[in-house]
Amino acid sequence: METLHPLLDIRDLEITFQKGKQSIHAVAGVNVQLQKGTTLGIVGESGSGKSTLARAVVQLVPVTSGSIAFDGVDLSTLPARKLRQLRKELQMVFQDPGGSLNEYMRVGQIITEPLLVHGVARRDELKARAKRLLVQVGLQEEDAQRYPQEFSGGQKQRIAIARAISIEPKLLVCDEPTSALDVSVQAKVLNLLSDLRDSLDLTILFIAHDIAVVHHFCDEVAVMSNGKIIEHGSVDDVVHNPKHEITRELIASSV
Repeated sequence: METLHPLLDIRDLEITFQKGKQSIHAVAGVNVQLQKGTTLGIVGESGSGKSTLARAVVQLVPVTSGSIAFDGVDLSTLPARKLRQLRKELQMVFQDPGGSLNEYMRVGQIITEPLLVHGVARRDELKARAKRLLVQVGLQEEDAQRYPQEFSGGQKQRIAIARAISIEPKLLVCDEPTSALDVSVQAKVLNLLSDLRDSLDLTILFIAHDIAVVHHFCDEVAVMSNGKIIEHGSVDDVVHNPKHEITRELIASSV
């Protein structure tokens, strides 16, 4: 009988940076699991280690010790060639959409570039794929010919999301994807992510500093402070019955 395992399994994760002679423990002994088809929110104050954790999952930050298993494979020890093959299965949406989009490329090129990089589409298919993706994220087909600077912040984030889902990943890592947007636009982007999660059967790791956003969007929440997870459980249990003072402060600040 096949043994089921979580899609993402982080064990005893340590990430240390050197600042001069000082060692900074950005992530200190984190253990967390994410089951397929669910959404886990990592919430904490600035400097808590949540974004470092997210970047480690997609291998943008080196792991000091511990393991990050994706679909049963330890990413932290994977050779570069095999890691590249797996990258199409896990994609990231960054906080600043403007900074993550190449302003010299047309939008259609931006969102279909991963298809070329990973060899999952031919060049003659790209225009049609770009148009479908744009419509899927609530933009227009003709937007494929425009440049990123012609769009608002919320629209840029939709473009970034279109690029992330273009190669049909299993895991989407969202690093505070709405924090740079105003409140009304935040809600629209969250609704888009929710619709995509359901229609594409996505598993999402969602980083945020606002626990109210996590409560609205996620199934489970882990609260981070000083590189450690101090509280973890279903989002309703944690929000309605917080055990840690820092969690209570995050809840109070989001009201």
